[in-house]
Amino acid sequence: GSGSGIIISEDGYIITNNHVVENASRVDVGLFDRRNFSAKVIGTDPLTDLAVIKIDADNLPTAYLGDSDDLKVGQWVMAIGNPLSLASTVTAGIVSAIGRGQLNLIRDSYGVENFIQTDAVINPGNSGGALVDLSGSVVGVNSAIATRGTGTYIGYGFAIPINLAKAVAKDLISHGSVSRGYIGVLIGEVDDAMAKSLGLERPRGIIVQDLVKDGAAEEADIKVGDVILKIDGRDVNQANQLQSYVATKSAGTNVTLTIFRDGKEIERTVELKARDSETRTEPIVDNSKEESKENSTTSATFEGIGMSVRNLTGKEKDKYNTDNGVVISEVTPYGKAYDQRLFQGLLIVEADKKKINNIDDLKDVFEQKKGAAVLLKLQDAEGVTQFRGIEIPD
Repeated sequence: GSGSGIIISEDGYIITNNHVVENASRVDVGLFDRRNFSAKVIGTDPLTDLAVIKIDADNLPTAYLGDSDDLKVGQWVMAIGNPLSLASTVTAGIVSAIGRGQLNLIRDSYGVENFIQTDAVINPGNSGGALVDLSGSVVGVNSAIATRGTGTYIGYGFAIPINLAKAVAKDLISHGSVSRGYIGVLIGEVDDAMAKSLGLERPRGIIVQDLVKDGAAEEADIKVGDVILKIDGRDVNQANQLQSYVATKSAGTNVTLTIFRDGKEIERTVELKARDSETRTEPIVDNSKEESKENSTTSATFEGIGMSVRNLTGKEKDKYNTDNGVVISEVTPYGKAYDQRLFQGLLIVEADKKKINNIDDLKDVFEQKKGAAVLLKLQDAEGVTQFRGIEIPD
């Protein structure tokens, strides 16, 4: 395969994409002045799709690495690279979006997807090349394109922000690998219904769905159901904004989280941990037993919400490793529950921060919250928890 790269030092260090050099038995580099070199792979980081290689050369011209945090949507940029074996090609376009995530380009749950989206033409061979602003400063590393199965450019390309690339390259050059810190949380975005159920004046922040056992967040008194509003003073409204910022920090670094809990904003300092110490994402579940109400109804349908639920059987309690909750048995297509991504088989273990032991408990909460929004804590068969807000009709 072929790709592009960015020379970042006079003595031959080059940033490119991990997928350009991955599994390569030999890496050759051709410069603009027609010199050719054999390159050594210094290090790779599959979680950001970045790599650093080195050639044995001196006094090379280097790229000026800018500040991707200063990018604005609508700003003109240029993509430089070697697409389709057409050496030293430059195309122009604008920044179409920033902070683009959830593209599933990196096949790892810890993968960092926080791309700059551009309509500058990018094709196979551009990977690893520079995205520059009109002053010539590198603001991104071209990484991927939207293809819809065609294999070629159909309108949009994606670049890794250069600030993330600089942090990764520094670690790869110094250590050959990335010493990345992790907070140890499973997070989700806050929509309008969830914001109402939490008491937020508008949708903002990201909600903590689950914690890594003995992880950095748990040790810093972060709780499931907290809403992270800021990290080190920066607003956080998308999961990838938190991930990409933390990805620039090493294990042992302290970050300050501003969180919303019980109607108040509070701060917590988190010392990031290395991923190796957080390899198992075990949910923190309270398995303390509570007796169910006698003669509890075994099933119920909430027509205004569009779902049916039933009490758990003994076998299901073992399957879900829980002593409380009701299971969603049916969801009406295009109803409120459907729109909030509730689906058959999920457990409702809390509603309005109250533990749900049976259907009667859930009915009581819904009755009390008519005309308002309720925060539901859900759990799947793997023990992973998540939150959804849902509005209860009058």
